[in-house]
Amino acid sequence: MTADNQLTRRQRDDLRVVAGMIIPASDEYKVPGADDAAIQADLQATLGRDSKLVVAALEHLARLAGGPLAELDAGRRDAVAQEFRKHGGVAAATLVRVVLQCYYRDDRVLRSLGLEPRAPFPKGHVLPDGHWSLLDPVKARAGTLRRAT
Repeated sequence: MTADNQLTRRQRDDLRVVAGMIIPASDEYKVPGADDAAIQADLQATLGRDSKLVVAALEHLARLAGGPLAELDAGRRDAVAQEFRKHGGVAAATLVRVVLQCYYRDDRVLRSLGLEPRAPFPKGHVLPDGHWSLLDPVKARAGTLRRAT
């Protein structure tokens, strides 16, 4: 990252490419990919505390690619992505989480899911009741977990 806490040009290009690989555009559902300019702008503007891990993930991708990921052909990108998934660790998980968070904040994506594009509060979103019986095995293990000291 540069001194003003922004990604370098190569990092931005690689972020766009990898985000598009994580969530490609869909003509069927009429939604953009995570490489969409508006989604990318939101992602870069809201990195915040995740900046260091996202940069670490992008640098790891660049090392695996032997240079900018964005300059590789699709086949080589896929091979690099497979290796990255295996060995990317916490930085890779953070990168994926950040991409997903920004993608599912986009109004176009929310509309495609049948959701009103608005903040979840104060109105909230109604969730259907789940099957609470799914928690019965966990409740039955009461006392088998280690106690906090």
